[in-house]
Amino acid sequence: MSKVLVGILKSVEAKVRKSQLSAKKRAISIFTTMSVAHVDDEVSDAEVYNTEKIFCNGDIYIGQWATDTPHGNGKYLWSDGCMYLGDWNNGKIHGKGKFSWPSGAAYEGDFKNGYMDGEGTFTGSVNDSYKGTWVMNTKQGKGITNYANGDHYEGEWKRGFHNGEGRYHWENGHQYIGQWKNGKMNGNGTMMWANGNRYDGSWEDGLPKGNGTFHWQDGSFYAGIWSRDQKEQSGKFYPSTSQVPHDDWDPHQLFSVEMGECLICEEGENIVIFPSDKLFYWSNNDEGKPPTRRNSETRARKSSMDGSGGNGYLGGSLKIRMQPGKRQGVTICKGHKNYELMLNLQLGIRHSVGRPAPSKSLKLKPTAFDTEQKLWTRFPPEGSKHTPPHQSCEFKWKDYCPLVFKTLRKLFNVDPADYMLSICGNDALRELSSPGKSGSFFYLTHDDKYMIKTMKKSEVKVLKRMLPAYYEHVNTFENTLVTKFFGLHCVKLSGPIQKKVRFVIMGNLLCTEVPIHRRYDLKGSTHGRITDKPETEIDANTTLKDLDLKFIFRLQKDWFEEFCSQVNKDCDFLEQERIMDYSLLVGISFQEHNRQAPEVNTEPDSTGTTPNLTTDVDSHVNLSKCTCLRLGINMPARVEFTVRSNDTQLVGEPTGQFGDVILFFGIIDILQDYDISKKLEHAYKSFQYDSTSISAVDPRLYSKRFKDFIFRVFSDDS
Repeated sequence: MSKVLVGILKSVEAKVRKSQLSAKKRAISIFTTMSVAHVDDEVSDAEVYNTEKIFCNGDIYIGQWATDTPHGNGKYLWSDGCMYLGDWNNGKIHGKGKFSWPSGAAYEGDFKNGYMDGEGTFTGSVNDSYKGTWVMNTKQGKGITNYANGDHYEGEWKRGFHNGEGRYHWENGHQYIGQWKNGKMNGNGTMMWANGNRYDGSWEDGLPKGNGTFHWQDGSFYAGIWSRDQKEQSGKFYPSTSQVPHDDWDPHQLFSVEMGECLICEEGENIVIFPSDKLFYWSNNDEGKPPTRRNSETRARKSSMDGSGGNGYLGGSLKIRMQPGKRQGVTICKGHKNYELMLNLQLGIRHSVGRPAPSKSLKLKPTAFDTEQKLWTRFPPEGSKHTPPHQSCEFKWKDYCPLVFKTLRKLFNVDPADYMLSICGNDALRELSSPGKSGSFFYLTHDDKYMIKTMKKSEVKVLKRMLPAYYEHVNTFENTLVTKFFGLHCVKLSGPIQKKVRFVIMGNLLCTEVPIHRRYDLKGSTHGRITDKPETEIDANTTLKDLDLKFIFRLQKDWFEEFCSQVNKDCDFLEQERIMDYSLLVGISFQEHNRQAPEVNTEPDSTGTTPNLTTDVDSHVNLSKCTCLRLGINMPARVEFTVRSNDTQLVGEPTGQFGDVILFFGIIDILQDYDISKKLEHAYKSFQYDSTSISAVDPRLYSKRFKDFIFRVFSDDS
């Protein structure tokens, strides 16, 4: 390594730790006069060798190199002040290394494909630290955290939260030893205060709840049922021989005083950008220039469904340009045929959500599920005692099981004000351009959080029938993948026909800041399960089907195990409710750490040529700005490309070609029961097609076929 470069590199490193801005300016001024190897230098062989490279954007790499990427040990300094020193594998951060941020924060430990993954230590710029196990940038497993305020936690973690067995020690001497869930004390545990008092018992959501005993240091204790709601609390004092009485102690003081001294410290420093999010500048860029967008016309291809046309990449495999789709739907403005229906819907929702809730408990009485009540609210244009004046026509409004859905919204952590603002704010709803297969229409809220679907009477009947079991299921399994329902309503329009419009409000699974490049509706059947659009008309908003799928989704091991467990539980629930024809909706956001978001060659030629992954569109995403990570939401994963030997092969053969992705998935369309019409459909189609290839089959067979297929296209990334 040249002495000049060593001196300059040390100078730059010292500067960037003081100020990101000054580092960037200094790097630019120095890098333009340096005499080092450039990114367009050609390598004559594929052997690993040492090199010193400077890139046109101001980044520096010093270390081992093979062909056109770092491989071995090396140091990469970004012009924004971030730096990595450690192992590389074919251009990716992989192995042991250290990544540091301009703020002074640093991570040292194991990396896997750019992710902090394995054993490692993160030290924040405010003296907080975590030492333990990581899984794809997330604290998971056993670990120890020292917080900047002096608090300390040692125990188990899951998805970045205290979860499992753990011990939390406050700087003031208090400590808790016991079970945790999602960062809060939950289960059985013991709180010990610095003054010698102690609580042993059950916890829920960070507070005592259920059976427990509060002990004083002198031996006196209070045992009973604990709850923040004083109506639910009961117990008895047991004094000791001590001369200090506690009869005047209010049991509720445990919540208002003692627990007030035991606040769990918020997580440490927020990582603005992860090592896996950083971009690199190398490879085959002409004259060291950053990659540029090519004319879209050179990327367009003819329809590949018949094997024709298109630019070849490897052996003639064809390209699809990956880019986020345009915003879906048509805004419902005045003059739209459904404008008054939208106003009626918004008025009704505002009326329903605004009513006070009679109970804060998640436990519901059987009467809450009574669907036979015929209570309608009349909305005259001039207003009434219970309804406001409005500019729409007169209509009647009905809520189905309002307490159940209000409690479901609470269970799903939906804020009532935000919910009302999303649906009933000043912004209009958007109507999707065409109805679904069932003839239902779909509407999206302006922020894409909620989807409103008009329903047939038969679908309403199914939802009302299965509502108690549905509530029990989603209340039991917090990571369920089944559709989230937030409300079931009906509008009866005025006039001689008295038309009724029934609709359900659901969560929009693909509401995210991450650009969705491809979406698939997967059932595990083959008949009619291929998109009939020409390839040139397929974009990010096109919902593709089973025979369009060219990937196997590979999840990290513990995520895959949880995925399999939850799919089994959800399918068991749907089978018990006699539901069939549901599907797994999958949204894919392709990631490419080296430069840009990818362009995917997903269509092999007739010889079965391996597809590949290239880059073409700038859509890099910072995961820290996205929604929280949970099963089916914002999940980092890999896809392995597959090829089919024939057009009817349901799952292709894996090729060994991989791409990094963010996945969103959930089970949708869960309101079709196996009624007489579906039985007749099954009988009719069985004469024409293989009975195993059609969607309309008995719920037990449907569940088995669905799981068999899903567990083939999702796999452990071992």
